[in-house]
Amino acid sequence: MVAKRKKKLVERTRELSKPTAFRLQHGNFSPPSFDIDPDTGATVVHHRAVDTLGMMLSNGTITPEMYDAGAAFRTLFRRAALDRMASSSLLRVRGGAGDPISERNVDARTKVAAVIDILGGHDSAAGSCVWHVIGLECSVREWAMRQGWCGRPVPTSQAQGMLVATLSVLAAHFGLVSPKRVA
Repeated sequence: MVAKRKKKLVERTRELSKPTAFRLQHGNFSPPSFDIDPDTGATVVHHRAVDTLGMMLSNGTITPEMYDAGAAFRTLFRRAALDRMASSSLLRVRGGAGDPISERNVDARTKVAAVIDILGGHDSAAGSCVWHVIGLECSVREWAMRQGWCGRPVPTSQAQGMLVATLSVLAAHFGLVSPKRVA
């Protein structure tokens, strides 16, 4: 009879100041910043995930004006509360109001709708790209695999070109660059 081998219990200790391996596979991180917690005085390490626009800016794919236009749209999108993040109903909270959206949300939604209309609507490539990649913060590759015309997916390089073109239109719309006209 063969004796069963005992499995060695390997104690896996991970350093809590570093991101997990699972998180690292989903994107790059900028160098950590160190701050001091005002309550305890302990050193706190902040890791910031680099977003799509940040990576494109650091690679030189887009200009700072395009980056600012994308950040402005993302801020409008979040203010409009159009992202997928679910929240609990305020009807159940004591003292909470039953109004699901405020005037600030309505104003932001109007501005987001105007931007989407300028880009050609939700069904256009630019409108869909800005909604998913900048607003919902999907990756360009994820949007390209999801989006397709005539049953064919969009190649990732072509999708990145669509995003760059969309950002240039956004930069002109937000007044960050002057629109150039060819006569």
